[in-house]
Amino acid sequence: MKSFILASGSPRRKELLEQAYFSFQIQTSTIVETVEEGLTPKEVVEQLALQKAKNVWSQNQDAVILGADTVVAIDDVILGKPHDEEEAKAMLERLSGRTHSVYTGVAICSPSGLETFSEQTDVEFYPLTDEDIAMYIRSREPFDKAGGYGIQGFGAFLVKRIIGDYYTVVGLPLAKTIRELRKIEIHPNR
Repeated sequence: MKSFILASGSPRRKELLEQAYFSFQIQTSTIVETVEEGLTPKEVVEQLALQKAKNVWSQNQDAVILGADTVVAIDDVILGKPHDEEEAKAMLERLSGRTHSVYTGVAICSPSGLETFSEQTDVEFYPLTDEDIAMYIRSREPFDKAGGYGIQGFGAFLVKRIIGDYYTVVGLPLAKTIRELRKIEIHPNR
């Protein structure tokens, strides 16, 4: 059986692969993420996922490596992870009552080649009051999440609806990823 490595320290990606019954190791990429100017959010997540996967693959060329990256974008602006309460508040105010897009890019490096893809899911937020935003920031959940929220946690109360794959918003488009892994003989253990 081929060795399968997740090139991410994301607890959410780990949980999703475990949920899908994969056996894998984790080796976090050590690259400094860089992105070319002028790329679309789709291109950004694919480029970053590929950088992460290639970095880990350079040390494990006989293994299958999965890298992924997720961004939140609104008005053609990518929202990263907020650094402080003020930045989290500004992000949540910007998303309030509006629809934004979440992109997750995936790169799979293996001895048989390279596959890169991404998925987009649109997320509509309820209009948020100042108290909604303050309560969510007090939860401390915004600070390690792209766009300042996590749909799988307490942040679910912000979301009015989604159009697309829920797991793309969590951090890994699971159905598409499973199909791509099966093409190179990486299968769930069930």
